[in-house]
Formats: sequence, C-alpha cells, structure tokens
Amino acid sequence: MNSVNDKLGNLASSIQEPPEKLTEVTDLEKLLFETGEAPVIEKKNIFPLEWNVQTPKLYDIYDGARDPGWAPNKLPWDTLDPSKFTQDQRYAIAYWFSLLSVFDGSGPVVFARAMIYTYEAKEEDPIRKCFFSVVRDEMNHEEICGRAIKAMTPNGPLGYEPTTPLGKLARNNVEWLYYNGSRYWKGFNAAVDKYSLPILFTSFLFGEVASSTLFHGMYEKTTIPVFKEAFKRIGQDEGRHLGICLAVLQKLLPQLTPEDKEMITLQLRAGFVFLSGILFEPPEHFWQLPETFIPAQRALEEVARSAGLGILTLEERKENWKTAVLRMKANLDPYGIEFPALPEVGISGKEVSFDAEKIIPIF
Repeated sequence: MNSVNDKLGNLASSIQEPPEKLTEVTDLEKLLFETGEAPVIEKKNIFPLEWNVQTPKLYDIYDGARDPGWAPNKLPWDTLDPSKFTQDQRYAIAYWFSLLSVFDGSGPVVFARAMIYTYEAKEEDPIRKCFFSVVRDEMNHEEICGRAIKAMTPNGPLGYEPTTPLGKLARNNVEWLYYNGSRYWKGFNAAVDKYSLPILFTSFLFGEVASSTLFHGMYEKTTIPVFKEAFKRIGQDEGRHLGICLAVLQKLLPQLTPEDKEMITLQLRAGFVFLSGILFEPPEHFWQLPETFIPAQRALEEVARSAGLGILTLEERKENWKTAVLRMKANLDPYGIEFPALPEVGISGKEVSFDAEKIIPIF
C-alpha cells in the first residue's frame, strides 16, 4: 500500500509546476520595472516602420499598377530588322533613344531616391507603394532605351566607333547629353530631401504631364511597330503616374504655405528648362552645350524621322509643350500658385531666376 501511495505521490509531484515557473510573473514584472527607454531615432531615418493610411484612393491606384500589363521583353522586337535601315538612320534612331535615356534612363534611380525619401519622411503607406510601382515602370522604360540603342548601334551608346560624319556627331552629342545628365543627378541628389512633399510632387506632376504629351505624339506618328507599341505602353504608365501625383496633390496643395508656393513657381521654371531637352530644344541656363549641338541634333532628328521614328517637328513640339504647360497651370491656378513666365513657348507669368542647384523635376 505504501508503495502505491509513494508512486501516486511521485506522480503528483511530476505534474506540479517547476519551481522556476512559480516566479515567472514576478520576473516579468521585475524586467518591466528595469526596462530602459530606447534612444530617440534620428530624423531622416526609415524607422520606425508604420503603415498609416490617409489617402485610400492611392491603394486603388497601386493595386491597378501591380501588373502593368506589359513588359519590354514581350514587345515585338523580332519585327525590328536593323539591316532595313541605312547606317545613318541607325545612328539617328539610337541617338534619339540616347537622348530619351537622359530622362528615362535616370528614372529608376531618381524615383528610387524619392521612394527612400517617402520612408524617411514617414509618408503614408500607399504613397510609398505607389513610388515603388513608379520605380518598376521607369526600369521598364530604361530597358526600352537600352534595347533600342543596342539594336541599332551594338555596344552603343558610347562603346563603338561611328563610321560616318553623322554618326560621329551623334556620339559627340550623346557625350554632352550625359555630361549634363550627371549635373542634373548631382543637383537632384543634393536637394531632394530639402523640400516638402507638395514641392516634390508638383515637380513630379510637371514631368508626368509633359511626358504623357510626348509619348502620345510619338505613338501617333511612329511607323516602326516595336517602337509604336513601346510608346503606347510607356504613355499608359505615365498616365498612371499622373494619377498618383494628382491624388497626392489634391490633399497637399490646400495646405501650402506662401513659401511653398514661391518655391513651386521656381521649380516649375527649372522643370521647364530641364525637360525642354527632350520636349523642345535645350534652352540656356541649365544646359551646357557646344554651338554644334543643336544643328547636329536637328540633322539627326530629320534622318530618324525619315526612318519612321515619329519625332515631332520643332513647331509641333512647341505646341505640345505649350499644351502640357497649360494643363499644368490649370491644376495649380485654384491654389494661388503663380505660374512662371515661359517665353520659349509663349506663356506669360512671373519672371523668376534659374538656380541649377535647386532642380527637382522628374521625367
């Protein structure tokens, strides 16, 4: 009997809480009492991570952007036969895409930097996600530039030796374009985190309005199938980017300070000067170019146009640019933002000085 009782006693002991478990609550309370506060996180940091939502509409735009419905490698590149073009036509087409790459080729890193900024500035989650989708889109646009250039000038845009005078002019122009692009990146990278989101997004909006105008015109006039499809798809992406900017600005523009409004006026002038490099012709101020640049570019455009690349004439580009500017002005007028004078396309407004170190526009 005793042995049975002993066994039952042992069994009861085995199912009791271990001695250390009895002090668990006490230990946790002690830990809590002794816990120190974490140091304050410095500003311009991506932490702490949060998922705040203030503009649900931006989630809808992001959801629609998850699958853009196209990819560069799915375009009909097999229909592009470089041998069907003359050597100078190949140089000229590659040149135009090299010009485009100053803007679209820099797009992924420019928007990636801006996306990082939205994390550092603790912007709402859908804004961050929309910027991610723009980075992805810009990478696709960059790929279009690279594929077109390499198809027409293997090892291009700079790693080949042109064999005609026009080809040599093209490569020299590209070197000057890339030099100016490097100056833009340096200025943008130094300035992006100095400005509030309304200023940044107004600049983004200008770029998207302008680019959607460009690609619509190019799509209508281009007869080369793969490039026609590319311009159509890029234009669709830019239209979505435009929707992102408008959704954000509808919330932000009513909150502008007088200083914000003044800075936006300056940024619009800077944006016009920079974007005119692709949408019109590079004006003075930011662009540092030799006297041979514009005549060479006009000759290259004419040859590319003869090959079926739908480059608008200078007068058509001027009218398209003016249309884009007026669309932009219509979006800003209700908020009391003075529009800068743009005499190059016949737009009157406030006369402002140009500061290359404050360039923020995005293509």
